[in-house]
Amino acid sequence: MITLTEKAVDKVREIRDGQGQADAGLRIYVAGGGCSGFKYGMALDNEPAADDQVLQFGDLKIFVDSMSAPYLQGAEVDYVDDALLGQGFKVENPNAVSSCGCGQSFKTGDAAPAAAGGCGTGGGCGSGGGCGS
Repeated sequence: MITLTEKAVDKVREIRDGQGQADAGLRIYVAGGGCSGFKYGMALDNEPAADDQVLQFGDLKIFVDSMSAPYLQGAEVDYVDDALLGQGFKVENPNAVSSCGCGQSFKTGDAAPAAAGGCGTGGGCGSGGGCGS
């Protein structure tokens, strides 16, 4: 469904442990908004919701809600540290037909934007507590 590079897994662990949330997982979601129609979001979350897919990367759990899952199918999350572009999580998404210059929002070929606030739970959509963003 979705993969994380070893650099991304290591960075999430670093953030999670640095915030004293060693048991938390990473929620990855898609919400309506951004300059291209959809935007990615990430936040630490302690428990999966009933409709979440739960993925395991070593000791790190990833939560993806049922509304976001189709938009993230086949996506890869990496952590980049570039002298020109800065550092942060980067999503390579085969479902995106275009994205904005910052890489934080995208457009698919088939869909209207998701309803704002329609994805994720707890620390999900629109929360300022995302990981590394």
